[in-house]
Amino acid sequence: MTDYSIFPKINATLNGLSAVLLVTGRALIGRRKIAAHRAVMLTAFATSSIFLVSYLYYHWPHHGGIVYFHGTGWIRILYFTILISHTILAIIIVPMVLITLTRALRGQFGRHRAIARWTFPLWLYVSVTGVIVYLMLFQMS
Repeated sequence: MTDYSIFPKINATLNGLSAVLLVTGRALIGRRKIAAHRAVMLTAFATSSIFLVSYLYYHWPHHGGIVYFHGTGWIRILYFTILISHTILAIIIVPMVLITLTRALRGQFGRHRAIARWTFPLWLYVSVTGVIVYLMLFQMS
């Protein structure tokens, strides 16, 4: 039987890397370093895409199984609050990222900026909370 236990750590690492790339990309565009911004954001997209494939593979039936959070009290409420918001926004962010990226690649920069104002903080939230969920589930539980 194959051991899939490394996948949560890989996925958390990819989420963390995505967060760092997003913040870096935002800082670069703020300094009008457009080519560097584009490269970093495409790398963030690639990193998030690899994460998504890895996450889906891990959660494919009979690979990763179900992991239960064992914390109690206020930490349990905090965990599920973060998990629920993370999950809902992770679903919402996929089409937003695709639209944002498509607009940039087509040179529709006004329209790109209009949606990127929303995409950036939501994508960052999903990336950071993905790491937090991992830490709470596999390091604290």
